[in-house]
Amino acid sequence: MSQWMTLLQKEMLEMWRNFKWIWVPITFILLGVKEPITSYYMPQILDAVGGLPEGAVINIPTPTAAEVLISGLSQYTTLGVLIIVLTTMGIIAAERKSGVAAMILVKPVSFHSFVTAKWAGSMILMWLSFFIGYLSTWYYTGLLFEWIPFSEFFQSFFFYALWLTVILTVTVFFSASLMAPGMSGFISLAVAIIISLVSSTLSNWLEWSPAQLTTYANEILMDKEIPDSTLPASLLAAVCIILLLYFSVFIFRKKELAA
Repeated sequence: MSQWMTLLQKEMLEMWRNFKWIWVPITFILLGVKEPITSYYMPQILDAVGGLPEGAVINIPTPTAAEVLISGLSQYTTLGVLIIVLTTMGIIAAERKSGVAAMILVKPVSFHSFVTAKWAGSMILMWLSFFIGYLSTWYYTGLLFEWIPFSEFFQSFFFYALWLTVILTVTVFFSASLMAPGMSGFISLAVAIIISLVSSTLSNWLEWSPAQLTTYANEILMDKEIPDSTLPASLLAAVCIILLLYFSVFIFRKKELAA
């Protein structure tokens, strides 16, 4: 356990040296505050832009607080996922390519500790950044529109973050399987897009898909209750994370021992 904690501390320090602890949370905060502020000031923005016929009246219905939060969450489905993949795609592949991984594994360091410590460090960064960003969305939505109960905010945050953890673990898996960080990132994005598209298209048959957690998080905000399929989808997401981590360690060990 002490070995694993040492590797985790090394990973956290490395992310600090790469300024990930600065720019990733700031980026998530900017994504978080953009939606409520834009939604509130949209009529003034359109009026300032101009170009409308004289006498035209801008009549934009005011969105509800839940709709603003849902729109804010959608930012993390697109740009948030992209940021997660970009910050994670080289977490193992880059160190394998540079030879750093081989230098570390020469010491009595287990492959399991090496991979899972890197995954845990990235997950802590992602969860903290997402929480701060989404909290910003919730706060500004409350100031400008209406306050959503914190319990509903936290429930939607948890299930959304669980899906983002699946994406992160997929990226770690391909980073452990491939030598090129760019290729691992591209494939991870492609897998995330395909799973999301298939799950949304076949939502009636894939109610337990981890990708449906984003929909269930939105429904919590709109309906103020947790959908019935949320628990099975969460359990399946947890199983996917565990299996992906297991195969990440297995493939990484096999490739390193064969090298």
